[in-house]
Amino acid sequence: MIPAPRVEGRYAVALVCLGNICRSPMADVVLQQRLQERLAGRDGVEVRSAGTGDWHVGHPMDERAAATLREHGYDPSRHRAQQVSPDWLDTFDLVLAMDESNLRDLGGRSDRVRLFRDFDPVGTGGEVPDPYYGGDEGFEEVLAMVERTADALVEELRDQ
Repeated sequence: MIPAPRVEGRYAVALVCLGNICRSPMADVVLQQRLQERLAGRDGVEVRSAGTGDWHVGHPMDERAAATLREHGYDPSRHRAQQVSPDWLDTFDLVLAMDESNLRDLGGRSDRVRLFRDFDPVGTGGEVPDPYYGGDEGFEEVLAMVERTADALVEELRDQ
């Protein structure tokens, strides 16, 4: 279950990985599209992604991640990497880390700071593996995790 919104009528979700060029931007694009499709628009729900590191700030998504998204009907073109800001922990309703290392970088688990896959109906509480150093199949695996978890998050947000 997701925590209550900090501001009535608005819900803000942050998605966080290491460099903000693979996992969290894939999750951002998918979640935003799912919200658009299934909640008759995403008015009142803000979704942003960022990395704990600053290496890729301002860069587009990793081309392999973008290609995987395009192949499945998503538009990754708007993404530009950014670094998570400390104030996100006080302003976002839910901050979802892709793995335990990202979670530690955010200061650890709380009601509002959790793992993205805490909402995954398959393998709940697991990590989203970093596909950066692997082949294309890693990006496909991440997309499958992201899609089913995004579906579950949309249901949670619908109930909010």
